[in-house]
Amino acid sequence: MVISASTKILGIIGWPVAHSLSPAMHNAAFAAMGLDWAYVPLPVRPGDLPRAIAGLLALGLRGANVTIPHKEEALKLMDQVSPGAELIGAVNTIVCEDGRLIGHNTDGIGFLRSLEGKWSPQGETVVILGAGGSARAIAMQLALTGVEEIHLINRNSSRACRLAEEIEARLGVFARGYGWTAGDLDRIIGSCSLLVNATAFGMGDEKESLFPYEWLSAKTVVCDIVYTPRLTGLLKGAARQGCVTVDGLGMLLHQGAAALEIWSGRPAPLQAMARALEDALPGD
Repeated sequence: MVISASTKILGIIGWPVAHSLSPAMHNAAFAAMGLDWAYVPLPVRPGDLPRAIAGLLALGLRGANVTIPHKEEALKLMDQVSPGAELIGAVNTIVCEDGRLIGHNTDGIGFLRSLEGKWSPQGETVVILGAGGSARAIAMQLALTGVEEIHLINRNSSRACRLAEEIEARLGVFARGYGWTAGDLDRIIGSCSLLVNATAFGMGDEKESLFPYEWLSAKTVVCDIVYTPRLTGLLKGAARQGCVTVDGLGMLLHQGAAALEIWSGRPAPLQAMARALEDALPGD
């Protein structure tokens, strides 16, 4: 990569952000596309986001991604937000255009694209573990694309119920929230065609035994948005039940590709981006 006076800068805002694989993925994409762009980590401490966001325009950046813990606050700092970002309540992609900040959210579409060829949402029942920002983005996207039922299971049952109520009220899709002590979870998990882990659960082998894998049907696709390790404890346990499993690297790839397409107006070079992620991913 050659940095010149004409190089356009983009980056990822988060805290911490040194572990992010996005710079490797996007810089490989820029090279494949012949773009004189560079993508860098932008560590921003909690409390400093308003100044950092304002600095994007002041420094002439083309745009940025936003990750934990800033996605929800970033929404409030935009001059304009896409309908998807408004619905999700968070921004993960910023475009700097004509002195204005335009916010988008590509998490949901990135998740859905990662499942292409493995699962289709029309008329299906989904179980999502978690009720935080990632769960919200995924649930809203699934509600927009034809699922019949969404069930959210969370340690804090009231948070899951609030999200379920909002899905029903805004999108008209059947949704329910539960805590882990609720009755009938065995039937709900056993009857879903897709189970999504949108929490930190499964990030180590020692947590495998915490999930009731015997409730899973072999027909269920099990997806974990965690990608380090690539094969989480949750995915290992689901595979033993005969389930098709999907790791989190696909969502990372496709949300990044969707962001790049927004910035550039051109198709993303998925193969180059996927190779860069594979090369950058730490060993399990």
